[in-house]
Amino acid sequence: MDLPRVLGVDACKKGWVGVSVSEDGRLTAYHAPEIDELVATVEQDGKVDVVAVDVPIGLADAGRRQADVLARKEAGPQWYSVAIVPVREALESENLTAAKEANLRLAGEGFTPQAFSLKTRILQVDRWVREAQVQVVEVHPEVSFAALAGEHLRSRKSSWSGSHERRELLARAGIMLPNELGDPGLKANVGDMLDAAVAAWTARRVARGEARALPDPPETFSDGLSCAIWI
Repeated sequence: MDLPRVLGVDACKKGWVGVSVSEDGRLTAYHAPEIDELVATVEQDGKVDVVAVDVPIGLADAGRRQADVLARKEAGPQWYSVAIVPVREALESENLTAAKEANLRLAGEGFTPQAFSLKTRILQVDRWVREAQVQVVEVHPEVSFAALAGEHLRSRKSSWSGSHERRELLARAGIMLPNELGDPGLKANVGDMLDAAVAAWTARRVARGEARALPDPPETFSDGLSCAIWI
C-alpha cells in the first residue's frame, strides 16, 4: 500500500519544479515545461494526495482577493513578496495597457509589471486545475515559511542567511533537501527549490487536516474556483 504523498510546485524560468514528500520522509524533485506534464510525471511514481501550487487559484471579478490581503499580514516584513493579483479581465487582456485599464476600472488600482508577467503561468494553472484529478490548493511560500518558523522571518530568501534559515526550517520539519537533486536542481534556482519544498510542507498539512485557509471560508468568484491561500 502506498504511503500518503504530497507535491509542492513552483514556477521557474524553465517551466515548473516540484518537490514530492511521502510520510516516511522520502523526497524527490521533478521538473517539466508544463504543470500538467509535471504532475503526470510525479504520478507515474505513485499516487499524490494533495498538490500545493505557488500560483493564484481563483481570480476576482472586481476588487482585491482577500487571500492576498490576509497573506500580506501573515508574511510580516516579507509582505512585499505577496503580490496583489489583478482581476480576471485584466489577466485575460491582450496587452499591459488594456490590463491596467481593466484593473483600474474594476479594482480601482494598478498593479506591478511582475504581476502581469505571471499571466501565462496563472492562466495555465487556471485551465489545468479545473480538470485535475487531485486536490489542488494555492500557497504562498513566505507565508508558509512564517508559519513553519512560528514567527515572521526578517531575512530575505535571496540572501545567504535567508536561504540557509529556510533550509534549516524545512529540515526541522522533516523535509531534507539534499545537495544533489539531479536535473531539477540544475533547472531551478535556490529560491524555486525552497519554495517548492515549503509548498510540499503546506500540502502535507492539508492532507493531515492541520492547515488553515486565508480567508476561512475561501472566497468564490464567477469562475467557481475556491480562492484561498493555505498555510
